[in-house]
Amino acid sequence: MIMLRGILFDMDGVLVNNLEVHRAAFAEFFRRYGVERSFDELSRVFGKGNDDIMGELMPADVVARVGIRELGYEKEAIYRELYAPIITPQPGLLEFLAECEREGLRCAVGSSGYRANVDFVLDKCHIEHYFEAAVAGDEVTRCKPDPEIYLTAASKLGLKAEECIVFEDAEAGIEAAKRAGMRVVALATTFSREFLETTDADLIIDDFRDIDVATLRSLVER
Repeated sequence: MIMLRGILFDMDGVLVNNLEVHRAAFAEFFRRYGVERSFDELSRVFGKGNDDIMGELMPADVVARVGIRELGYEKEAIYRELYAPIITPQPGLLEFLAECEREGLRCAVGSSGYRANVDFVLDKCHIEHYFEAAVAGDEVTRCKPDPEIYLTAASKLGLKAEECIVFEDAEAGIEAAKRAGMRVVALATTFSREFLETTDADLIIDDFRDIDVATLRSLVER
């Protein structure tokens, strides 16, 4: 019998509902380089790694001149500066993490964001003690929708893919988790329920007030 033993969390849109802050950070970042991009263009890259995002959204001459990784660092520094005074955990997250701890479930973060952002969120939300491991986009070879991030996170917990369930908010992350062989709960934070229903998510919730460990076990254990 397969038992639920691990919970893997994406970060943006999952641990924190930070869509508007990222939009504001991108707006300032694009302003600095004289670039205009629509919200639809931004939406298409949510959940991907920063290198992929910069490659798709920034002009080739800027990428060549500044460097793709350096552009990502600059944008994320803007994001952290804007978010630091107002950051709060996703509704219901603290209670859910405490329940996972009581139930003996091991937790890890699997994010396409940079490690500096992961550490920032865990520290500012005072939740780092709940997580045994974290995998960031700048620590892997391939970002979502490739399954490497989630497979690495499960490995760091010493667990098999089928023993883990993933919380995600974006299509790229849902695809990554499913390709890793994991069940997925999607949060309707970055995208609508209607859109998420077109993905392979096993369950859709608004936030962590809508979920408990018993429901997760019913999705995984068989």
